[in-house]
Amino acid sequence: MQATSTLDQAEAPPAVKSRSFKRAFADVREAWDHRELWGHLGWQDIKQRYRRSVIGPLWITISMGTTALALGLLYSVLLDAELPAFLPYITAGFIIWNFILGCVTEGTDVFIANEGLIKHLPAPITVHVMRMVWRQVLFLAHNLVIYVIVMVIFFSTLSEPYRMTAGGTLQPGISWTILLAIPAFVLLAVNAVWVALLFGVISTRFRDIPPVVNSFINLVFFMTPIVWDADILTKVTKTGEDSQWRVLIAELNPVYHFVEVVRAPLLGHYVDWHHWAVVGGFTVLGWFGALVILRNYRARVSYWV
Repeated sequence: MQATSTLDQAEAPPAVKSRSFKRAFADVREAWDHRELWGHLGWQDIKQRYRRSVIGPLWITISMGTTALALGLLYSVLLDAELPAFLPYITAGFIIWNFILGCVTEGTDVFIANEGLIKHLPAPITVHVMRMVWRQVLFLAHNLVIYVIVMVIFFSTLSEPYRMTAGGTLQPGISWTILLAIPAFVLLAVNAVWVALLFGVISTRFRDIPPVVNSFINLVFFMTPIVWDADILTKVTKTGEDSQWRVLIAELNPVYHFVEVVRAPLLGHYVDWHHWAVVGGFTVLGWFGALVILRNYRARVSYWV
């Protein structure tokens, strides 16, 4: 009995230590220190996907360009919007949405897909999340080519105050505020990491989560102002009370705020402070939740995969 008690006491400190916020922070910090590893693996993912393709990753750009052009032409007619203002709006929105979509859907599967590396590579589990987010950043970089082309074509319209739809909000036009897109995207990438950590660990334990997320994300797309402008919510109603209720459809959608803080500076739109407040709040709360999950279940991921 005495030997058993001594053994339990000897094993107790490591068990407590493994479930501490210090270990959770260490996992994230060590993953950043391994940036050469996940950076290289992310590049290899891109190269492997288009290994035998003639134009390689340019297919990413072509796919984005054709989708944005087709939807821009269609919805500009349906919503009675000016094409020179609406096509850049849809293009920028789709580029940001594809980044969010990739981080969420691949984030739920990030540890399951890296089962072999997790079991054989002695590295923090956050490394696999960093690799996935970096891969999505590379996809976004390819898609930005379409944004540049569209901006060059319609710069004369976007460089001055303009409205996307008749009676819509007057936007100030592109100016130095376009630089705000840089910190906004950094915030977006930082949030992508905690989303993948949180949903990745939960999905590893409960394998029904990925298909549920994949189904729900389609609904989020249609509820987010990407192929439609938020101004339309106030134009389709006659009374102010109904208008406020409809605006909540967009305002209560957190994805809308993440898209808007990046898209608005790129298009010369005014960015209301509450978008930044919502994004900042989700950043703090999301990372707290991810660190709690990482603290309690980080060591179990290798057994669940």
